[in-house]
Amino acid sequence: MKFQLAINLERMDNSTDMRDVAQHTLDMVQMAETGGFNIVWAAEHHALEMTIAPNPFQILTWWAKETSNIRLGTAVATAAYWHPINLAGEAAFLDLISDGRLEFGIGSGAYQREFDRMHPGLKQSDGWRHMQEMLPLVRALWQGDVEHNGDYWSFPTSTSCPKPVQNEVPVWVAARSPITFDYALREKCHVMSWPLTRGFEEAELYKKQLNEAVIKADNGFRPTFAMMRHAAIYENQKDRDEAIRAIQTVLGQFENLFRNMGDVHNGFPRVIPLDELQGREQYKPSMLEENLLFGSPDIVIKKLKKYKELGVDEFIYYASMGMDMDTQKRSMRLFCNEVIPEFQQG
Repeated sequence: MKFQLAINLERMDNSTDMRDVAQHTLDMVQMAETGGFNIVWAAEHHALEMTIAPNPFQILTWWAKETSNIRLGTAVATAAYWHPINLAGEAAFLDLISDGRLEFGIGSGAYQREFDRMHPGLKQSDGWRHMQEMLPLVRALWQGDVEHNGDYWSFPTSTSCPKPVQNEVPVWVAARSPITFDYALREKCHVMSWPLTRGFEEAELYKKQLNEAVIKADNGFRPTFAMMRHAAIYENQKDRDEAIRAIQTVLGQFENLFRNMGDVHNGFPRVIPLDELQGREQYKPSMLEENLLFGSPDIVIKKLKKYKELGVDEFIYYASMGMDMDTQKRSMRLFCNEVIPEFQQG
């Protein structure tokens, strides 16, 4: 099993200096590279302090300069916010300056709040339609001249300038529903899935959907299947309590955004108190600790072996979740020093 890192620049309030946030994020990326991680992912989000990522390619360009080997991925570029020529060129330029380290992840978008600002009038639930038109176009533009007259974009003959360094850029799709799994396999894309805070049965469901999509596609393509979970590795009660407190705070912000409550001030979403949440049993400390990649190194190793047995090829360590910076780094060191070696033996 290989490992990937998803990390955001994030602030939970304005008491934290953005320069400290930037340095911490870079430190974590460099720790991941030296610790044996395969890929690091940058997201795309807008007008939110909890995920500061206005342009994933700009973030990855910064990381490319400060790293040597770790691969650099977008998780994910939101198709509806881009023009195909722009997206193809930005991605190819990153591949060029990183000497062929691009992993291209594309998706449908997360929050209606962002769509209301980045693509007014478009429902988040329809974002997948833009993604499905966008991906073949980007690949075609990487190859040469394309003329396009589609449902969402039209342009005369054009191409991507520059072209990627890699002959074939690895493409990833974020999938949780059967329609997206089917699309990913038809288009010969790798797949990343995120069960949120749900139990292991959710991961099993995604693997079932992946297997069914492979059979439907019947095109000989064997995707890499990656699974993402919030991660916190700890050896004492204090760090355990900090991880639970932090994830509950972040989940309260997610609820605000998923509901599109509009309760965001200067980029900071109000935290919905847990006692106001429907289905709040999924936010109980015991359930969070069980379902997420939380625990001592030994416990985390056992959890990861279950995912490996399920058929997960690469595990995405989701580091950004509101924990203080020192606690995040302690968790990362434990993971690199005590967990990863268990999966490199033999």
